[in-house]
Amino acid sequence: MEQLANVDNYNGALQKPINSGFSATSTTSDVINGIDLSGKTIIVTGGYAGIGVETVKTFIEAGAHVIVPARDLAKATKNLQGIPQVVIEEMDLMNPASIDAFAQKFLTTDKPLHILVNNAGIMWVPLQRDARGYESQLATNHLGHFQLTARLWPALKKAAGARVVNVSSFGHQIAPFNFEDPNFEHHDYETLVGYGQSKTANNLFAVELDHRGKNVGVRAYSLHPGSVNGTDLGRVAPMDLFKRMGTHDAEGNLFPEVARKLKTIPQGASTTVWCATNPQLTDIGGVYCENADVAELDLGTIEHRYDEPLTLRGVQPYSVDAENAKRLWTLSEQLTGVIFAAE
Repeated sequence: MEQLANVDNYNGALQKPINSGFSATSTTSDVINGIDLSGKTIIVTGGYAGIGVETVKTFIEAGAHVIVPARDLAKATKNLQGIPQVVIEEMDLMNPASIDAFAQKFLTTDKPLHILVNNAGIMWVPLQRDARGYESQLATNHLGHFQLTARLWPALKKAAGARVVNVSSFGHQIAPFNFEDPNFEHHDYETLVGYGQSKTANNLFAVELDHRGKNVGVRAYSLHPGSVNGTDLGRVAPMDLFKRMGTHDAEGNLFPEVARKLKTIPQGASTTVWCATNPQLTDIGGVYCENADVAELDLGTIEHRYDEPLTLRGVQPYSVDAENAKRLWTLSEQLTGVIFAAE
């Protein structure tokens, strides 16, 4: 794959499955098999809930030193109890000063950062804004991670072969990025649309970050974990949304036939771990992945059904579009006040 090393994923140029040998049923144990992370330092945001915990455990079992920045220290301490070699630090993605403080503390260690997993996220929440007035799903899922990645850039470059992994979602298919009004200041708030554009932002960020970073040894990826049972990501989402998608009955119970088709948490975390560690991706970056492989471009030929989770696949062209990726980078710098040269 040497010829791909300098090819960008602008406009989905690399969005083709590579026949990785894995599938929707592959687990974290499957994809980490044979990979040694001894001596590697990894940061996993949101690594104390859902697939984040499984991601952290997998990295540690492979020999890595893992740091988990957490907004809720009590919850993080409880959920990560008994896992050795994990360090919990305070950080709130909605608080820019908190992000800077966490990053600066890490940089003072002078350690290289081999893997950054931007895993934390919120979904389908009521309208909330941070102190700057930015909509919470955009602020948490994208802008906070943009700032964190920028601040940690010296440590990523120092690793001489780092990877940044953005945990996105099939939810990017709900909405493109609204460059005219990303914070819902001039049109009615729709939580699904807010979530969708934040996940589109995760994908566009990976495309442009890989373009800018590959020449200094940093590659970037985004991914859909799959529809995973047992996470608390949708804990505040209105039940009516799930009913409309056909996954829950009138009483709010998940249909058993749907539950049987959902991924387990080890299956849900597998694509994150694959993107972060697999040598098959050494010369490929900026791609959106799913089921531990590179996803295909969704050109309108895939039928999506929420009651059939395996049909929720493919990446929308607008979320790997070159001009959108460049434009989002500039806007993210403006909104965060962080100049991210990435070179």
